Amino acid sequence: MDNQANPSPSGKELETAVTTARQNITLLRTQLKTGKINAQYFDQRLSSLEELLDQVQAERKNTVQQKRVAALYEVGKVIGSSLNLQTVLDQVMDAIIQLSGAERGFLMLLDDDGNLAVRVARNFDQETLQSDDIAFSRTITRQVFETGEPVVTTNAQEDPRYAGQVSIMIHGMRSIMATPLRARGQSTGVVYVDNRIKTGLFSDEDLEILAAFAAQAAVAIDNARLYSETDAELQARLEELRILQWIDRQLNEKLDLQAAMKLTLEWSSRLCDAQSASMGFLDREAGVIRLVANYGEENEFSQTPQLPLTHPLIAQVLELESAALQLSPTGTAPAHTTLCVPVRRENVIIGVVLFSANRADAFDVDAQELVSRMADRASIAIENARLYDAVKAADKTKSEFVGFVAHELKVPMTSISGYASLLGIVGQLSEKQQEFVKTIQNNVQRMRMLVDDLNDITRIETGQLRMAIEPVKLPDVVEQVKTDVMAQINERNHTFVEEIEVNLPPISADSSRVLQILLNLLSNAYKYTPNGGKITLSAKRVDDKVSVSIQDTGVGIAPEDLQKLGTKFFRTSNTLEQPGWGLGFAITRNLIDLMKGELTIESQVGVGSTFTFTLPVAEAVPEKAS
Repeated sequence: MDNQANPSPSGKELETAVTTARQNITLLRTQLKTGKINAQYFDQRLSSLEELLDQVQAERKNTVQQKRVAALYEVGKVIGSSLNLQTVLDQVMDAIIQLSGAERGFLMLLDDDGNLAVRVARNFDQETLQSDDIAFSRTITRQVFETGEPVVTTNAQEDPRYAGQVSIMIHGMRSIMATPLRARGQSTGVVYVDNRIKTGLFSDEDLEILAAFAAQAAVAIDNARLYSETDAELQARLEELRILQWIDRQLNEKLDLQAAMKLTLEWSSRLCDAQSASMGFLDREAGVIRLVANYGEENEFSQTPQLPLTHPLIAQVLELESAALQLSPTGTAPAHTTLCVPVRRENVIIGVVLFSANRADAFDVDAQELVSRMADRASIAIENARLYDAVKAADKTKSEFVGFVAHELKVPMTSISGYASLLGIVGQLSEKQQEFVKTIQNNVQRMRMLVDDLNDITRIETGQLRMAIEPVKLPDVVEQVKTDVMAQINERNHTFVEEIEVNLPPISADSSRVLQILLNLLSNAYKYTPNGGKITLSAKRVDDKVSVSIQDTGVGIAPEDLQKLGTKFFRTSNTLEQPGWGLGFAITRNLIDLMKGELTIESQVGVGSTFTFTLPVAEAVPEKAS
């Protein structure tokens, strides 16, 4: 009967049903003895007994399934307890036979030739089968391995899929189950169990249990196979990995081209036992390899600035895109071997490494593969360092150009400003003309501020900005700032609040640069706050630093723009209405860093922003004795 229609009873229910059945059997026997048999009653009692048998069968089936799941869990723990391959194979096979109730079991793994080979053959008594007893359906095992799908048949001799197979008929095979072993995404073998006597021994549920266990077993077997590699080979690989990881860390510590090339040549030479090595980069336009670094003893490449791409070794490497060897002619003394290895970046050859060794048997296949891997790993750091050097050179040229332009602009700006001032002296100006002159002077002033900012940026980037660090009284600087900005703050009807802690200690800073920082932050606050807003300047001591905050009720800054704030010439989209060129905040951030301070920003669009910077408290200067 269907399990779903007739669920298995509880223990108490089953006990009651058995007691009732015994009573029914007693009554039926009594009727038989007396010869007074009520056919209808007799049929009802038999139906009751039939129902009981169905319940017992369902209970037994559930119990078997529970035992198998429990056994699956237990054996799963056992097979992971050893890394000896044969031990693991035996444990797996015995566990599978135990779980399935099979007569025999075979575990097959791929051998070095790509064929399935029997590694374990066991029977129900956990005994290893002799070669004469090893007989199974190769058709089924091949099908399971090639398709990756498990197979179950309750009677292979009558199954239309396999009934015609000679091995099935000769060996009298009946119940068969097989499932693939898979590890790291690949099929590695097959598990096969059978019973040559019983039919209907295995079900789809049994196959699911077998497949689940095989998935665990495949991992354990794969781990054991890996561990069973020869100790010497394993240690060599581990040592190679350790060295390559260490080299990776060294190469990526800093973007130094010369250091990266030197490290690559030195360690590559050690790994392949070369006496010397040279590195060169490919220049296809010029048709040459430009040699830029050497290591070790003097060789034929040490004093050569470049090699033509037609050089036999170079041409071979470029054509085959792999390492190439060149041996000295037979009988030449001393013997000499040269190895050329390509340096690739994103599968494109960007250069070569040339190794030299004073022996004829140098650079075997393993050595070539090892230094090739080394070159490929180093190429990323080398190319990054080359790009970094190019960026630094371009940035330096740009800074020099900006500095030159800023310097050259000062002379015409002074001339324009001076002649504009003289116009009122040489003759009477109309009101409109006076307005024009004022516009000229205002624009010259804006240009002068831009030039000053460009000069500051250039000095900061080139490391030429000088700081006069001394004790500075912050309240005095604040008073100077207010003189410069209060007119603009009042013009926009802002409320200005000053909250400076009493007895604030002096800070260690350059007073002119602190003044510049405060001017930049306050000018941003009054420019980007709608008229009638509030600006608060506060300062207090926090441990060994003084914290200064400029808070406004302005337009605020979006979170995505906060990450870009401080980038040269960057301005947020909601500040473009106001004049500016996006340099002030970049300068401010750099000035704070140069004075060993820190800057933090809190902002919310439509609510306002708070810019807070800290500067160190000046060390107390001991008073001189009178």
